[in-house]
Amino acid sequence: MAASVKAGNSVKELFDSMEYGPAPEADNVAKAWLKQRDNDLGHFINGEWYKPEARKVYDTCCPATGEKLASTIQGAQEDVDYAVGCAREAFKSWSQLEPHVRARHLYAIARNVQKHHRLIAVMESLDNGKSIRETRDCDIPLVARHFYHHAGWAQLMDTEMRGWKSVGVIGAIVPWNFPLMLLTWKVCPALAMGNTVVLKPATFTRLSALLLAEICHEAGLPPGVFNVVTGNGAFGSMLATHDDVDKVAFTGSTGVGQTLRRLTAGSGKKLSLELGGKSPVIVFDTADLDSTVEGVVDAVWFNQGQVCSAGSRLLIQENIYDELISRIKERLTHFRIGHSLDKAIDMGAIVSEGQLKTITEFVEEARQEGAEIYQAPVPVPEKGLFYPPTLVTNVQTVSKIVREEVFGPVLVALPFRTAKEAWSLGNNTNYGLAASVWSDNLPTALEVAITLKAGAVWVNSHNLFDAAAGFGGYKESGFGRDGGKEGLFEYVKPEWEKKPVLGKVEVDMKKFGSTFGESLMPVPGQGQTAITSIQENGITRPSVDHTYKVYYGGAQKRPDGCYSRPVYAHSNDEKINPKTSKILAYVSDSNRKDVRNAVEAAHKAAPGWGKRAAHNRAQIVYYMAENLELRRKEVASRLSLLTGQSLDSCYKEVDLSIQRLFYWGAYADKYGGNVQETTLYGCTVLIREPVGVIGIACPDENPLLSFVSLFAPAVIRANCVVIIPSEKYPIPALDFYQVFDTSDLPGGVVNILSGSRDHVTKYLAEHQDINAMWYFGSAEGSKFVEYTSAENVKRTWVNYGVPRDWTDPAQGQGEEFLYHSTQCKNIWLPMGVTFAN
Repeated sequence: MAASVKAGNSVKELFDSMEYGPAPEADNVAKAWLKQRDNDLGHFINGEWYKPEARKVYDTCCPATGEKLASTIQGAQEDVDYAVGCAREAFKSWSQLEPHVRARHLYAIARNVQKHHRLIAVMESLDNGKSIRETRDCDIPLVARHFYHHAGWAQLMDTEMRGWKSVGVIGAIVPWNFPLMLLTWKVCPALAMGNTVVLKPATFTRLSALLLAEICHEAGLPPGVFNVVTGNGAFGSMLATHDDVDKVAFTGSTGVGQTLRRLTAGSGKKLSLELGGKSPVIVFDTADLDSTVEGVVDAVWFNQGQVCSAGSRLLIQENIYDELISRIKERLTHFRIGHSLDKAIDMGAIVSEGQLKTITEFVEEARQEGAEIYQAPVPVPEKGLFYPPTLVTNVQTVSKIVREEVFGPVLVALPFRTAKEAWSLGNNTNYGLAASVWSDNLPTALEVAITLKAGAVWVNSHNLFDAAAGFGGYKESGFGRDGGKEGLFEYVKPEWEKKPVLGKVEVDMKKFGSTFGESLMPVPGQGQTAITSIQENGITRPSVDHTYKVYYGGAQKRPDGCYSRPVYAHSNDEKINPKTSKILAYVSDSNRKDVRNAVEAAHKAAPGWGKRAAHNRAQIVYYMAENLELRRKEVASRLSLLTGQSLDSCYKEVDLSIQRLFYWGAYADKYGGNVQETTLYGCTVLIREPVGVIGIACPDENPLLSFVSLFAPAVIRANCVVIIPSEKYPIPALDFYQVFDTSDLPGGVVNILSGSRDHVTKYLAEHQDINAMWYFGSAEGSKFVEYTSAENVKRTWVNYGVPRDWTDPAQGQGEEFLYHSTQCKNIWLPMGVTFAN
């Protein structure tokens, strides 16, 4: 930045006025690259430019001036088919390369990105409207960093990712706010793990993705490994639903993410979603206010507020509220708004007219509701898509502008009194992407950071990113992580797993599982009841009837519907015969009110269970193993009666269940997290937190072992579960509540609802307070669970109707279960007071 020296101005006058002249960045090189291609770009597929005829075009324009930069193609289905076909062919060789060779390719790309650093930064700034300082100093260095970092993961795949393999062809869809940086968050781990990629950039911002594709080709990346296709939103759906795409990686709005979840439901595709946010910035009275003001500027006005992790909700402790608001307003009077290539500006243009209109409508609606609107009295260019930095106060927690993502340079502020109120306000949102806490009292800052439900929490900072630390959200901010080792799991699958052959799975989403008693009527007369008796002193007496109830909140409960369904002894008959089928017992037939009660019990237990020491959780699970072994003979005998398996085989299942409890007990205090090796001067601490309350539907295979294999990893990682035992063989699980009761398991941690798997699953999957749903049943049920989960973006784990061998350690235990039982939070702790210099 250079001060403008006017004739007669003294040095004192210059310092008093602090006037800045323009410091423009040249755009000639970027425009020369476009001109080489006649400002008319096609797709980049299989290592070359591809421009099919008879395609509509889209004019890419500079948001700062409205100037047309280039024409780009609006792709069609044939283009998706061609790109995916090329990626599939390239996958055959790319996935089989030695890890070291893939590492060399990623390293070469990183070096070439650095060689063309300035060109890429200018292109990104022209295309998106953001400041050249941001693209030059933040975006492009992070792009290179991701390629370097993931070159390392490619090299180490055989050792660090043992037991996992590449997924296949990745369909990546990225937004317009960080067109290139977010692209690399998908492409780098995908390529490192041996996948190939077809990428669709955002409609508004296509140029840097196409430029990178050419750079990758010139760096020697084999044809078909990385392909870029352009088109509208419907074109993105074509890519996501293509039969030969194995995984969809998406960053964008929550609404579009929900649509993609529904479109891909039941297809067998992996899916990761990094969605919207309404991130809190919590400022305590112990914070340094000068640095906090600058932190707030970085939190919400970085990239014109068009950041999914923007700190758009400012929560200020009441006794410093007025002071901090006054300082922020003063700081905004010094803002400079202008052309994105001016190195002296603080904020550039909004990406599109539609986005500018949306921002304006949010603010005007808040004004009409009585909010106080402060907009900095600074010059705003008349030409171009600009909006002034805005501060909104005097709002309610239920106001639309407080609850919904504006995605623009708009900050809302609210006061709070105590740390508990700050925590409550911070979590009072459907989102959970990011947050920051500002305080010089580190114990308070850390405690609040841990209690916030967000995937990234910064202490005394905001919007710090690094390739070594995964980024992603909780709740309606999505699932999956970009970056770090935690991000690699989005692009791999277990080595034993084969792609399911599904065909077209038809499910009536409204009728699925809705009819009570559809699978088996809960009435008597459907078989011959096995009446047992005991003899004492020559007198025969009927055994005391064993009534199986549902189990939640640590107690046996009668089912709300007061229905019971028969459970049969094993028979060689394929169909139930009322005259010959032997009924071993009647079990409760659960309904939606039982689901409601069990979920409430689980949420009531969750805070206490989460605060238990991991060692204590381990002891309880070991105690379960001890108590199960005491009943070994009884449990094995009942398993044999139910399943028809030999007694020896059933003893083996009981013994494997005991071993599995020991396995998961061992992991109770051994998967908590680590300190990440980021570029931050300070500590970035990864914490693997529980997902929350998990709904689980168990399969009929190995009814005891599968039950144990599913609830145990969830509870040792501090989740609470509502679990549906095997529909056909529920008795081993229902008998297990006696093990829970004698093993000091707190009530509500494990809740058991017997009955129709799909009927109970329906109400668990639809429940807004279920945080994840695991389903091991039919292909139709798997599709229903994935489709329904879109409502609150809950995590899912389904088997698509493909059974697994629960006796095989590779399939019945391991890191896959830990991955589904946890969600990653990174807490960033900068340093620099004493030794920074």
